[in-house]
Amino acid sequence: MLLLNKSGMIRTFYLLLLLIPFCLKAQRGNTKPELVTAKKLYQQAQQEFVSFEKQHGGFIHTKNVKLHYLTWGKPSGIPLIWSHGSFTNGYELIKVADDLVTAGYYLIAIDYYGHGQTDIPSHPVSLYHVADDIKTLMDQLKIKKAVIGGWSRGGAVSTAFYDAYPERVLGLILEDGGSVATNTHYHKMEASQLANTINAIVAHPPKDTVYTSVFDAYYDIYDPEEAGTQFSSLAWIKKVGEREWAICPGVMELFQMNIAQQWSDLILRPSKVGLFGASFSLLAPQIIFRNLDVPMLILDPVSKDDFMPFEKENAALQAAHPEFIVHKIYENTGHNIHYEQPRRFVQDLSDFLKRVKASR
Repeated sequence: MLLLNKSGMIRTFYLLLLLIPFCLKAQRGNTKPELVTAKKLYQQAQQEFVSFEKQHGGFIHTKNVKLHYLTWGKPSGIPLIWSHGSFTNGYELIKVADDLVTAGYYLIAIDYYGHGQTDIPSHPVSLYHVADDIKTLMDQLKIKKAVIGGWSRGGAVSTAFYDAYPERVLGLILEDGGSVATNTHYHKMEASQLANTINAIVAHPPKDTVYTSVFDAYYDIYDPEEAGTQFSSLAWIKKVGEREWAICPGVMELFQMNIAQQWSDLILRPSKVGLFGASFSLLAPQIIFRNLDVPMLILDPVSKDDFMPFEKENAALQAAHPEFIVHKIYENTGHNIHYEQPRRFVQDLSDFLKRVKASR
């Protein structure tokens, strides 16, 4: 299983992944607390989680699912509806949420299918179904327009939302996802290189780790480097049986990334895979944004091992819409900008809010 490196992060798993945005912070060698201490931390984490959910959490029933979401701030702020990356959830912005509220946002962070407290629907779903859920959420919260943003796969959700409901968008924030067709990098490879890349990715396939208690899962994903109760980690743990729990169970199959053939089909024959995976692979930002008419902020991390090297494509998109797009390069930064550079992330979103207000 892909284990969270606490602070809401997922351990580096497949370094070559382009489609799965893991790779946040490699696990350090720090020692975890003794079991007695850990159990006390867990009990406190449970209390903090319940308290936090009472203050910030909510659910709505859409035509697809019972959707969980979090809110920070007051509805008088400018709504920012955030979609998380793969294998995280709405808690991923918890450390910058208050700063974003101070900047003037009313922050709403969803859990989409198989993540956090939102289940995977029994019927086929796509990124566009998530977009429909967001629209339902906006209707219920009486939000006419919002800034729509997300990280990695959540950026793709945001792009799908703009494609489906452009009249409900005040602006777009795309953090390393959603601005460039996801298979762009793979499609530049020769056939043999692509085959070797796929084989390397699936050489050690992830398997769901099943735990016999919530505490066992909590302790397994506890990050000793961060310390504290890490109560938000409880959002990753889902019940999968009478007395069994797991981290994001079923998500790899939802994404169609379990075996080499699925990966190959996602890249070369997306119509052969499940709807959710296909919708991610077939998303065409160049087409969707051909008539862009709202402000957009592209946050583009660049590093030595950048597995989404889309700087040129992002620059070209910005050049096509210079009056709307701001393209921010983050040098020597991994995939997860809001975790690695939270202060600059907040500042860039604060500056963007001024542009959104000026364009209204």
